Amino acid sequence: MSEGEEYLKQSAQSENFDRPQVAILDFGSQYSHLIARRVRELHVFCELYSCLVEAEVLAKHSNITAIVLSGGPSSVYDEGAPHVSEGVWNLIKERNIPVLGICYGMQELAHALGGSVTPGLKHEYGKSLV
Repeated sequence: MSEGEEYLKQSAQSENFDRPQVAILDFGSQYSHLIARRVRELHVFCELYSCLVEAEVLAKHSNITAIVLSGGPSSVYDEGAPHVSEGVWNLIKERNIPVLGICYGMQELAHALGGSVTPGLKHEYGKSLV
């Protein structure tokens, strides 16, 4: 088997549920694909999933090493705002999966864990001093 064929074999992961991966839950951010590309540039396999993914879908993958909650245009308090299902939160807890929240994903993380989210004095986009 040539090197290219081996690469393609490794890249076709639709049935490889044991491969370690980072799962990125997409809340509609324009940067979700950029996040995935940056993770892959670190030689880490990752897949994008809808933020509404069912726990059963993620549970098929026995080796999710981390979950990234992407950003999105909503606030967790907006009517109809998307939220991670209780089943996914239970899977995260059962498997002790580390979670990184970015922008809306951080709001979702705080909200789901009993915290509160309040608006800042100004909206931020791009680089900001904290």
